Formats: sequence, C-alpha cells, structure tokens
Amino acid sequence: MGALRIGGVVPRSVWLLAAGVFFNALVSFTFVYVFLYLTGPRGLPVAEAGLVSGLGGLGLIAGNFTGGWFGDHFGHRRVLLAAAVSAGLVLAVLPLVPVAALYLVLPLAQYAAGVVRAANSALVAVLVPEGARRQAFAVIRAASNGGFTIGPPLGALVATSLSYDWLFVADGIGTLLFACWTARMVPAHGAVRKQAAAAGGRLWPELRSRPSVLVLLGAILIVDLVYRQQYTTFPVHLAEHGMDARVYGWMIAINGGLILLLELPVALALKSRPPLRIVGCGLVLVGAGYAALIPGTVLATAILTMTLLTLGEILYKTTATAYVADQAPDHVQGRFQSLYAGVSVSGTVLAAPLGGAVLGSAPGLLWPLCAVLAVGAGCAVLLASRRRELPSAVRVTGGEHTAVVRQGEAM
Repeated sequence: MGALRIGGVVPRSVWLLAAGVFFNALVSFTFVYVFLYLTGPRGLPVAEAGLVSGLGGLGLIAGNFTGGWFGDHFGHRRVLLAAAVSAGLVLAVLPLVPVAALYLVLPLAQYAAGVVRAANSALVAVLVPEGARRQAFAVIRAASNGGFTIGPPLGALVATSLSYDWLFVADGIGTLLFACWTARMVPAHGAVRKQAAAAGGRLWPELRSRPSVLVLLGAILIVDLVYRQQYTTFPVHLAEHGMDARVYGWMIAINGGLILLLELPVALALKSRPPLRIVGCGLVLVGAGYAALIPGTVLATAILTMTLLTLGEILYKTTATAYVADQAPDHVQGRFQSLYAGVSVSGTVLAAPLGGAVLGSAPGLLWPLCAVLAVGAGCAVLLASRRRELPSAVRVTGGEHTAVVRQGEAM
C-alpha cells in the first residue's frame, strides 16, 4: 500500500531517473578503491596517494558547488548529460594515463561526478511539484543507496578476478550508459535560462530573504564533518577497542539496511510534518549517536551509535534536500541545490584531517565534540523552524523587489 501511495505522487520520470541512478551507483565503485589503486597498481607512496585522492575530493566538492549554476543557465537535464558523458569518458581512459597526469585527470573525473550529483538533484526539483519532493528525493536516495550497497562487493570481485584497471573502465562505461538512459527515458524539461538572465543571476538576495535556508546550510556543513567520522575516525576507534574490520563492516551493513528499509516509508509518513523540525530532530539524533560512545565503547554502544546515526540520516538528508528545493525560486533552483549538495559532501575532504587531528591530540575529546556540534546544529535548525516557513507562500520575484503573496490572495 505504501509503495502504491508513493507511486501516486512521484512522477514516472523520477522513477525512470531513479533506475538510472541505481545502475550508475552500482558501477560507481572506484571511489571505494581509488586509494588502494593508487598505492597498489600505480605504485604511489601513501603520502602522494593521499594528495591525489585529496585533489579528487576537492574536485568533487567544486563540481557540487558549481553544477547548479550551469543548470540554471543551460538546463539541468542538458548539464546532467554533458557531465555524465565527460565523467564516463575520463574514467574509462584513466588507467591509460601516466602517473603525473593523475593529478589533473582524477580531479576532473570527480568534478564531473559532482556536477552530475548537483544537476540530478536540481532536475528532480524541477520535475516534481512542491508537496511531493520529499518522496521523490527519498526514491532517488533509495536507488542510490541500493546501488552503493551492491557495488563495492561487486567491485572487489572485479578487482581480484581481473584488475583494478577494469574498475575504472566499468565505472566509465556504466556512467556513459547512465547518460544514454537519461537521454532516452527522462523527458526534457524547460530550462529557466531566460529567467536567470532576467534576474541577473543574483543568488545572495534570494538567500538573504530566506534566513532559514542559510541556517540550514550552515548546520548541514557542520554536521557533515561530524557525520562522516563514521567513515574515518570511527573504524580506527573501534579497532583500538578490539573490534576489527569485520565488526565495522557489519556496522556499515546496519546503516545501509536501515536506510533501504525505512527511508521511503518515513518520507511518506512525515510528508505533512514541518520540514525543519524533522531536519533538526535528525541532526540531534546524529549528535546522540556520538554521545553514546562517551561512557565507553563496547559492541552494544557501537551498534547504538550506528543505529542513531542512520536514523538521523533518514530524517535529515531527504527532508533537507526537499526543503531547499521548495524554498528556491525557479531561476536559482540549480544554485540552491548546488549549495546544499556542496555543503552536504564537505566532510569527504575535511572530516578525515580534522577528526584525525582531534583523535591524535585529544582522543577523549572527539566524541563529546562531535555530539555538541551536531546537537547544537540541530537546535539551531529547530529554532529556525519557529520562523514562518515559505512553502505555504508563493514568492514573486522581479527586478529589485521580492514580494510574498499568500496562496488564495492573488493570482
């Protein structure tokens, strides 16, 4: 029954896009093994491999932050296709380039992947009307998480049976097929290029008139640094307490399983609830997850931590993405999504060095600090939710003036 209700509000084009996202995520296993590839077949020392990987991460963040600008000016579907083709071609030939060229080629591939991510979110936002975006983004996230759950073990099989080079070839070909699928199955949607030109591309006035969005973006920036400690310092912490990689693998399995099981039903059940309150509660749950480690780390507290982190993710990620889309005027929809996409992956570059520095210098401070930051960010969003939210109003933007017209008062 729940699936039927979701299908009734999410357009067919989003389901078709989700099918492509699932396949693309299924073959996007190179990000898991890139460090092993650089230190193994490529023979780079650990420090140099870390530098190349870090540059790739910066490329990913830059793509997320700028992809929406391209979409606002040239059309989100068009930008998605161009970036997917570019990423696919670069990944497919990456094993052939010399080591020195990896400093440029890997960041370019990651940049294109970041543009794909931002354009994908913006495309969903323009395909789906307000009121159904939470469910639509939940469908896309479920497809992506499903692919990522299956992809890494499949990638390990490819790497051990064939070679690491084939990981990149398969990822590149899969990304090209994703572009072909999207071009064939997802209908073109009118870009808002003329609106962007008419408005002069001004982003800051729109953000300034929506302080709750600014609060949300700041909170997500902070929480992403905290949330991604589960991929960086958390496994190190588990190992220090006698829990090896197998235990950590089961922790990640808990994360993926709960997301696949609960995210769509939760999005449907909470669709009429105020979004910022849901996001704030989700961020607080992330903080509570790390707080569970403060008394001491044993298997039970580790499982509790991962469960709370996952429940927090289920509450805040889809809802925050949809909230930003609902708040964005048409002519800057892509840039709003780019801002959210960028801050929501900032931890991929910053979480490891910052968390590692705290763990190395004051290990007892790491989890209390994570808990305080996440709970503080959640409380800020909850306070912002007390302001009048804009989804119940229609914004009319033109020239230098922006007016809010309540639904039913004017046409």
